[in-house]
Amino acid sequence: MTFLPFGKAAGGPWSVEITPAVAGWDYSGLRIADLTGAPIAFETGEEEMIVLPLSGSCTVTCGSRTFELTGRPSVFDGPTDFAYIPISEQVVLEGTGRIALPSARATRRLEPRYVPAAEVSVELRGAGQASRQVNNFASPDTFECDKLVAVEVLTPGGNWSSYPPHKHDTAGAGEAELEEIYYFEVADQGLGYQRVYSSERGRIDTLAEVSSGDVVLVPYGYHGPSMSAPGYDLYYLNVLAGPAGERSMAFCDDPRHAWIRSTWNGQEIDPRLPFGRTT
Repeated sequence: MTFLPFGKAAGGPWSVEITPAVAGWDYSGLRIADLTGAPIAFETGEEEMIVLPLSGSCTVTCGSRTFELTGRPSVFDGPTDFAYIPISEQVVLEGTGRIALPSARATRRLEPRYVPAAEVSVELRGAGQASRQVNNFASPDTFECDKLVAVEVLTPGGNWSSYPPHKHDTAGAGEAELEEIYYFEVADQGLGYQRVYSSERGRIDTLAEVSSGDVVLVPYGYHGPSMSAPGYDLYYLNVLAGPAGERSMAFCDDPRHAWIRSTWNGQEIDPRLPFGRTT
């Protein structure tokens, strides 16, 4: 199953718990904690993680280190500060709000780290109705992890992102092999849509109506567009990881639709962007 509506992937203290075992793959994972003041204690084991407030704030205790995450009112209020937690670590989360923990199975232990919101790279991509914002908090060229790659994408109402459709399921020149998770939040209790379809790697056919808390898994295949319904801004958290020794987000456009990129030439970026700051 590639579409997991909110509640379908709940487990233990987590409102969303996607592990490699749950997803049926080898690397990528995601947990969502809806904190109400009571602490959540856990071990990272063989997974490296990032603690990323979606709304609210929290304290992260990691071994002898403590990080105070200021967080944000919502995902539409700009980037947040975050903390990196390595493999084989004892962790306690405490606070109030919705907290995401993107993760990946890893073998190299790095140091725990804190990154302030001001240091998160913000990028505007596309143009016209394909305009979107990418918060590159843990992309390969902005933050060091062993296997984990994670970014946030924000799409104004009526726009399309993850467009043209693309894939990263076959290692080769210009393409990385990655397992990908989409976790969605939608403004004003709205809705959006996510498409995933077959590639040479295998057959898959998903067109899901998504709302806040929903998850779409992409083990392989072309994915996109992510469609933001008019009137409802769309957010998704992308979590990616794969077998390569060097982290990469390299992708291959669906050849039938790659020409779309050339239509952006001369178009302006949607003036509703950015959400939050630009530096």
